[in-house]
Amino acid sequence: MPRPQWLRRAAAGAPKSSEIHPFLSFRLSRLSQTAKSAAVKWHVVILWLAAASFVAAAETNAPPAAAQIERGRYLVECVSLCGECHSPRDDQGRFDRAHWLEGELIHFKPDEPMPFAAIAPPIAGLPGYTDAAAVKFLETGTNAAGKPAMMPMPQFRFNPEDAQAIVAYLRSLKH
Repeated sequence: MPRPQWLRRAAAGAPKSSEIHPFLSFRLSRLSQTAKSAAVKWHVVILWLAAASFVAAAETNAPPAAAQIERGRYLVECVSLCGECHSPRDDQGRFDRAHWLEGELIHFKPDEPMPFAAIAPPIAGLPGYTDAAAVKFLETGTNAAGKPAMMPMPQFRFNPEDAQAIVAYLRSLKH
């Protein structure tokens, strides 16, 4: 039996549903009643799986960049409060938005001696981090060497989507 047109086209791209359905219908007409019942069930299962894969593919598309960046902004400014340490303040104690997240001296110290960072490094634009390393840091709380950040940096445990949103926002702040 010659190969159906939709099989010949498979190398060039996805077959059209209008090409697959007649082929399956032709195959079903040549089967016994019991075999037809089983084949119809498989036909339904195949169509259901195809539809589910299309839905899953549509849902896994990355959200629009603007929405992802806005989510990252919310997480940085309202949830993790990165600006508290990583941004300088003016004489009246307000954040200097011209230098937002560009690093700052840490103006508090622990009461007990312990390893403690004196400077919060710049994170606007994520200098020195690849996207993958930054996402790993935000998901696990550890750097590329597997070590936790020095206090007072919290060991965050963001989910992958939130970590990617934070990275997108911080990358958008390149000066």
